[in-house]
Amino acid sequence: MNPLDSELALAPLGAGDLIDRAVRLYRRHFITLIRIAAPPVLVSALGWTTATIAFSAISVTSSSGLLLLYVLMLLGSGVIVICGSLFSIIVMGGATRNLVAHLLWNEPVSFRTTYRAVKARFWGLLGASLLVALWLGFSAWLGFMAFWILVLILFAALAFTSVLPWLTGILGGIGTIAATIIGVILFFLLAGRMAYVPQAMLVEGRGVFSAVGRSFSLASGNVRRLMAMALFTFFATYSALMLLMIPLGWYGYLNGVDLSPFGNTWPTWYAIGYQVILQCSHIMLAPSWMLGRSLMYVD
Repeated sequence: MNPLDSELALAPLGAGDLIDRAVRLYRRHFITLIRIAAPPVLVSALGWTTATIAFSAISVTSSSGLLLLYVLMLLGSGVIVICGSLFSIIVMGGATRNLVAHLLWNEPVSFRTTYRAVKARFWGLLGASLLVALWLGFSAWLGFMAFWILVLILFAALAFTSVLPWLTGILGGIGTIAATIIGVILFFLLAGRMAYVPQAMLVEGRGVFSAVGRSFSLASGNVRRLMAMALFTFFATYSALMLLMIPLGWYGYLNGVDLSPFGNTWPTWYAIGYQVILQCSHIMLAPSWMLGRSLMYVD
């Protein structure tokens, strides 16, 4: 019997329970999940590393021929990064099929099973990934516009008041924080509508547009849980990044690298090392997002 059977209660999971169970599943299947998450992140890492090399070389080259080569490298690395990001969404879709089957029927979590599911529905998942990426971009744009409009209204209102300068600063800070929260909530309210597209495709066997409709119908009331999972993944990723950055930072400091964000441009070796560590932290934490979405779908 699956040890999680007793944990998957009929009552909806709260955000804390969701994160707790995702972490426990992550620990139980750590190596397999890392293997699943690694290939698309490595593609993105190749793109970012190439972009870092080209960007550093552009600032020091005096040859027009080499300048053109480095610009083409930058463009090519941008394409690689985009492909890696789409590949990551596709693989997450394939992984959700395996993870849902594990949660419901105790099927083993397997690298081969995940990529077999990706291969079987690759083109459908690619189309769905493009739709999801466009929808996320649209959601981010609306969230930013809501934030910007609220900030403009706030500072326009403060400009026509005669309160003390220190009170104006306090009110402006509080209002900016409130506008940020509203913009983030609006983003997740919209972005969350696409959270279950891969599950609907691979678990329920739906087509792309049918899966989008199904995801919209399933996503009601999930804003808080999605926000909790996204914030947990974000902070966990950058906590892991900071831990991994400590050795590189010390080595860079001892070799005269200015680590200040307002300092000179980092040397190429340090910038490449930073990107490699950043992508490693993504590999470490990407499975938690896959697990969280699968748990929400089953829930």
